[in-house]
Amino acid sequence: MRFATVLVSAVCFQLWISAPTLAQQSFAELVGNVVVRPVAVEKSVTVPYITWGGDVATFLANGDLKTQANSLYQSSGVNIQLVAGDDFVGQVKNYLAGKSPLLRGTVHMLGQASEVLGADTRTKPVILMQLSWSAGDHIVARKGLRNLNQLKGKKIACQQGGPHVGLLYDSLSAAQLSIKDVEILWTKDLTGPAGAAEMFRKDNSVDACCVITPDMLGLTGGFDSTGTGAEGTVDGAHVINSTQQMSRSIADVYAVRHDWYQANKEWCKKFVAGYLRATTQIVAMRKEFEDSKRMSQPYRQILSLSQKIFGAEVLPTLEVDAHGLLLDCTFVGLPGQIAFFKDSGNLSGFAAKTKEALDLATGWGYAKTRMGFEPTDFDYQELAKLAGVEYVVPKRTERFEEAPESTESFFGENLDSNTIVSFTINFEPNQQEFSADRYGSEFTRALKAASTFGNARVVIRGHSDPTKTLLDLIKSGISKGLIRQSGTAGNYRYFYKGQPLDLNNIKEVSKLVESGAFAGGNPDPGVTMQAAMNLSKARADQVKDAVVAFAKQLGANVDLSQITPVGAGVVEPVIAKPKSLDEAKENMRVEFRIVKVDAETIAPTDFNF
Repeated sequence: MRFATVLVSAVCFQLWISAPTLAQQSFAELVGNVVVRPVAVEKSVTVPYITWGGDVATFLANGDLKTQANSLYQSSGVNIQLVAGDDFVGQVKNYLAGKSPLLRGTVHMLGQASEVLGADTRTKPVILMQLSWSAGDHIVARKGLRNLNQLKGKKIACQQGGPHVGLLYDSLSAAQLSIKDVEILWTKDLTGPAGAAEMFRKDNSVDACCVITPDMLGLTGGFDSTGTGAEGTVDGAHVINSTQQMSRSIADVYAVRHDWYQANKEWCKKFVAGYLRATTQIVAMRKEFEDSKRMSQPYRQILSLSQKIFGAEVLPTLEVDAHGLLLDCTFVGLPGQIAFFKDSGNLSGFAAKTKEALDLATGWGYAKTRMGFEPTDFDYQELAKLAGVEYVVPKRTERFEEAPESTESFFGENLDSNTIVSFTINFEPNQQEFSADRYGSEFTRALKAASTFGNARVVIRGHSDPTKTLLDLIKSGISKGLIRQSGTAGNYRYFYKGQPLDLNNIKEVSKLVESGAFAGGNPDPGVTMQAAMNLSKARADQVKDAVVAFAKQLGANVDLSQITPVGAGVVEPVIAKPKSLDEAKENMRVEFRIVKVDAETIAPTDFNF
């Protein structure tokens, strides 16, 4: 996967406060007193845009900031004036005051403003359409922080009120952490001198930061790289989470005032239809350039227009920066609209994302009360005809290649470094069933993770207790004269061929068993260890079956190829030498891991292009 070197992200939410670290504020405090007024009647409708790849399709549909002759919008009777909307607080003020009927942001950002927006029924947002999912936002951490579970108690730099608030919220939620479990250092800007990356660079006490792609590259040297301190990178800095894997976190949307939507539904349909038509053209041009490495004239024109609108300082080059901006953007198209608004089983759809946004708003102090949004009531078959695009009902497809039997043969030695977040469930020695009554919360968490981390594997990793393998190893070794035992009961020491044998080092013990030195013994620890591996895989399979059944019960749509059961056997016990059944049960467990995979091995989903 390649990354853009642009100086942009989903939105740049500017709060003009001079302090480098900002205090947490409610959104009402940020906006202040604004009188709600009807939307002003003008020849053209004022529509905000933000600095993000998804908005390039809007530029294409409009022809420029003002609707141009022969553009997609002009031909359908839509006349708009696009205005910069990177100041989201300013957007909300204009929306309330009737200067623009639309808001451009993310679902999480609308959630932060929800109490202000919903206080008057006229301004309650109707989510008009989803533009895209982000694939260009990241959490960078210092050396020693390997995954999201380890963020507890850490300092994290993040822009106040912007898109990374949602990224951080989803990341902490995946690890079952709350805002109280971390110390968030709010910054004024998304990037630059007052941004999170610069705070991370200058203050060694900051453990992690939420950043856009160019800042990530500057800190780490690359998505799969670790900073060395050379060429401006920060020693040990590396990515621990990204919307490359957490691909259903930041949802870019347009929202419209409720009163204006009711009075102008046909205009709203035409606005969405023009955008969808432009999206199909943008995606086709982007793909052609990726495949041929030759830039067509129409693609060059739209990238040049984007460069003019966003500024050459933001997009210095077309081939790298402007094109890279689009590579960080996952357009959802018409199938994505249907999936987002109409699919009740979509765990990253409108209802789920709205709940998540309101949980964030009230839980993190942006709002005191929950005031939600409304979806559109569009007929998407009609909208497809209006847009001149094919109506395709989105279907879940199996996108991940089949994994082999063992974790090690599939993930190699990089399993730990590629694990984004993990959690564990334990079971009884002879347990054969994993009921939703007992494990419903864990299954729900796994399904939510599978949906949010749409481009990562959900690895269900079974573990077995090593006690029987160790006992058989000792018995066989003593009988073969390979192992000598000394000491007294409860304090035995063991020697293999005269050298100390550490039974707490299960990985080394397992290698000894695999060497065949004890083969044919009575008992044979190799047979025992293989049986434990088989049992661990069977446990993982049983848990996957239970999760799948639970998903069907909930009516949740799941890509089954994303969920990968594997056996770890006895090599990673919590307690190497259990002294009781209770301690042995600590080793009898199934571990859920969200694991990064090579993006090239994932087929595209029908939910986006």
